[in-house]
Amino acid sequence: MILNVFEVNTSENLINRLNNLSIESKARWGKMNVAQMLAHCNVTYELVYENTHKPPNFLMKLLFKFFIKKFIVNEIPYKQNLGTAPAFIITNERDFIREKARLKDFIKQTQQLGASYFEGKESISFGKLTANEWNNMFYKHLDHHFKQFEV
Repeated sequence: MILNVFEVNTSENLINRLNNLSIESKARWGKMNVAQMLAHCNVTYELVYENTHKPPNFLMKLLFKFFIKKFIVNEIPYKQNLGTAPAFIITNERDFIREKARLKDFIKQTQQLGASYFEGKESISFGKLTANEWNNMFYKHLDHHFKQFEV
């Protein structure tokens, strides 16, 4: 079930799950350690709030918009060991405390801005999305990786 990241209860639940992670948390699947996973999750928000990632070229944007978008923004949970876009691949070591704090701030910021901020907001990869599509993308991604690390 997809919960609403724009509601206080949902954002508090996500933060509680985040707070249950520790530097010793181990993944049930995949190659990332917990700090890399947090950095990976932060990319979703960096694409919204920061200008730190290069936009996809025209051809890739068309591919994302017309073929990948429907899997990312629907309500069907992600499967284990899915591939990811290059911007989301984290292979270097990351600071667990820093990445955790950043993710907590992004979750709070998203909830505080609310659904109206995201209604019709342009995604760097998928074009304009509804607030519901943004919600599904944010929630599914965090839920997937929190389950990966058993929180």
